Amino acid sequence: MGIMGIPMAKNLLKAGYSVTVWNRSPEKCVPLVECGAQQANSPAEVVNQCDVTFAMLADPKAAKDVVYGTDDIQGVLSEIKEGKAYVDVSTVSDDCSRQICASIKEKGGRFLEAPVSGSKKPAEDGTLIFLCAGDKSLYDEVLPALNAMGKKSVFLGEVGAGAKMKLVVNMIMTSMLSAFSEGMALASSTGLQISDLLDVVDSGAIASPMFKLKGPLMNQGKYDPAFPLKHARKDINLALLLASQNELELPVSAAASQQYLKAEAKGAGGLDFSAVHRIYQDHQS
Repeated sequence: MGIMGIPMAKNLLKAGYSVTVWNRSPEKCVPLVECGAQQANSPAEVVNQCDVTFAMLADPKAAKDVVYGTDDIQGVLSEIKEGKAYVDVSTVSDDCSRQICASIKEKGGRFLEAPVSGSKKPAEDGTLIFLCAGDKSLYDEVLPALNAMGKKSVFLGEVGAGAKMKLVVNMIMTSMLSAFSEGMALASSTGLQISDLLDVVDSGAIASPMFKLKGPLMNQGKYDPAFPLKHARKDINLALLLASQNELELPVSAAASQQYLKAEAKGAGGLDFSAVHRIYQDHQS
């Protein structure tokens, strides 16, 4: 129940669904309880109370901790059985997704991976894009709920396809923003006005809603997190690992990964991923 989970759960409540929520930091559930949600004490309790459980988690480790449990978390698997379904909308590796799927199915449950394309504002507006794979009948059943949280859902086939598609999308996005940040830095260091650059970019073939949204904020040094930089770095590194497993070199994305790593070293991990621009701030006029 963080930047993404809270607005997604709110949209389910607005659509009339009965919603039970859990978060490792219980206080993050308060805004949802105030909107009518029930609060559970563990992931297992959510599964016990609900036919379908959605998981929005930070990384593969968190995804596995919630499913398999830890010393202080009673995991999903303890309550998964026939009639229960698990939909993971987190961004994880395809290997992680397949492992979780196998464990859920072994207990008699059904599994759908559905990582989302979109950040804080699309989550709030209910305009996310769900990249789904796995149990097609479950996909058909939960489509109305996905429609309550997003504007588009696609079914991509076997488990792993959704995770891979999400990593490809985020790899492109992070590399684009790294290049855009370099362009802003070069323009500034040569005496050009960033406002002019943004106008020219927005008027031509490389115009992008992301550049239009992020550019002015980057120029002002405003990096309120819609998609935290530490998660962007995690995603691009997962994409590079996927490329390595397929014997593919991605030099542009590898270079972008280093830029995000530098920005995180400067303390930008909890800021928006556009804070990759921080590594150039010393050069801005």
